[in-house]
Amino acid sequence: MSIRIGHGFDVHAFGPGDSIVLGGVSIAHVAGIVAHSDGDVIIHALCDALLGALALGDIGQHFAPTDARWKDADSRLFLRHVISLLRERGWQLGNADITVIAEAPKIGPHRDAIRAVLADTIGCTIDRICVKATTTEKLGFTGRGEGLAAEAVVLIETLAS
Repeated sequence: MSIRIGHGFDVHAFGPGDSIVLGGVSIAHVAGIVAHSDGDVIIHALCDALLGALALGDIGQHFAPTDARWKDADSRLFLRHVISLLRERGWQLGNADITVIAEAPKIGPHRDAIRAVLADTIGCTIDRICVKATTTEKLGFTGRGEGLAAEAVVLIETLAS
């Protein structure tokens, strides 16, 4: 069996609105997200990690933020495409470890829903997906509540014969 590791990072600023999307789950919040698509930092970081493990560049190369087709797009569309690239090349997700970096909203109440949506979108069992969160102790742009970020680390493995 062969394995590869990938890392992804995404960040978006808060803006007008009353909810954000994280891992395909809409979460009420005091602000929205400034983004071309739905601004789902979890899925964007996860896509970048998977694309990195495949040595296929980054999400912007596959879904350019200047392309009108992706305006307000559901990021699960991006993830489904990346998973199809993964499988076409003979790989599957071993596991994904995702960290949201934000003062708010709190991730704990939404963690299981996010994991379930990601597992369903990827087509894997929920035990392959970890979602956790941290703050920056009120330091930097996330600490000031200007936006949020996410990191994802993935292990991919060759499909079983």
